[in-house]
Amino acid sequence: MTDNSAHTQTLLDMSDLLKPNAVRVAATLGIADLVAEGGGTAATLAERAGAHPEVFAKLLRYLVELGLFTVDADGVHALTDLSRPLLRSNEPSLAQYLSMEGLFGRVSLGLVGLLHTVRTGEASHAAVFGRDYWDEINTDPVYVRALEAEGPTEAGWDADAVIRAYDWSTVRSVADVGGNNGTLLIELLRAHPHLRGTVIDLPNVAGIAARRIEEAGLADRGTAVAASFFEELPKGHDVYLLSGILADWSDEKSVAILRRVAEAAGPDGRVLLAEINLPEMGTGLAAADTALRVAATVPVPARTVEAVRDLADRAGLTPTWQGPVTPVRSVVEFSQAGVELSQAGVELSPAVALDRVPEVAGA
Repeated sequence: MTDNSAHTQTLLDMSDLLKPNAVRVAATLGIADLVAEGGGTAATLAERAGAHPEVFAKLLRYLVELGLFTVDADGVHALTDLSRPLLRSNEPSLAQYLSMEGLFGRVSLGLVGLLHTVRTGEASHAAVFGRDYWDEINTDPVYVRALEAEGPTEAGWDADAVIRAYDWSTVRSVADVGGNNGTLLIELLRAHPHLRGTVIDLPNVAGIAARRIEEAGLADRGTAVAASFFEELPKGHDVYLLSGILADWSDEKSVAILRRVAEAAGPDGRVLLAEINLPEMGTGLAAADTALRVAATVPVPARTVEAVRDLADRAGLTPTWQGPVTPVRSVVEFSQAGVELSQAGVELSPAVALDRVPEVAGA
């Protein structure tokens, strides 16, 4: 028989949950910073960290054995080269990224539910924590600090397809539904000085968006409202924009969102879906890691333009314009009166009438 002991130990090391959790707890509590500020014994560090002294001492002992800290004969701890990257003064902050109270850290904790994803194809977060990721992040006050620290500051994912490829000249007001911290709306308002806009999102990010809009000097044209897109939305805007929203929701929930948006837009409003597409790319371990991680955290990471249109059709919306399709972004406009809008000859330059655009699927 072949001796499998070495392989057994390798597999045990690969499947261990204590080590990554201990490092993430250290990042969450800011232990590296506490040590850097003057060292200290386990008892003094526990008090400064607001932790249970006996259990904290066990954690610190384990981290010393892992090589993150040293401890002298007097019980005073010091940093090592391995723990220095966990200092919060580093930019970008690895400690913030690993924090269990951070946006990315919370996503990683949800991977404990990978078995649920493999069996059902559903994202794992709700199976572990009892509610969807965005519902938790955007309503629990503990995540406000993380949203401020980790939220986007520049519109990405080929956002120019939204900001410049769409004709905003005839639009007086836009509602950025699920607009997060206001980054995209701020760039829209800067690019189109006549435009007025409102971010509509859950309380945590709506509050941040309002502050960022004011700091950008756009409070005279921009606002933020706390609301859920699963409930009644504010009416009266010319365009209701959803940028990168539906990828985070199943088909059924996406249709429910679109019905609420269509209801708010009414027969005279337009719905602009600027969807994100996350195709699987590359080979090797890193690509395989990303593919599995995305499958466990993003309900529908890749939808073709045709799939987006189908969801809109189920919500009673008709396509009226199709914009550019890039490897990561598609932009399609819809209306409850789509056919009539097209027949009325409404000018949407540089848009192209939908019946003159060849069928294009998201990559």
